[in-house]
Amino acid sequence: MEVIAIQPLVALIAGVLILIMPRLLNYIVAIYLIIVGVIGLFGTDFLSRLG
Repeated sequence: MEVIAIQPLVALIAGVLILIMPRLLNYIVAIYLIIVGVIGLFGTDFLSRLG
């Protein structure tokens, strides 16, 4: 699965969780930014090594 295909899925799940529990907004945004930053630093090869 490519990063491009994962991002809309993560955004959809995060949106639903924020609607259900608005207090999670800070955590969801922080985790998303950390994940995107790590993937950006190490590139897409990083994901293929994990899988």
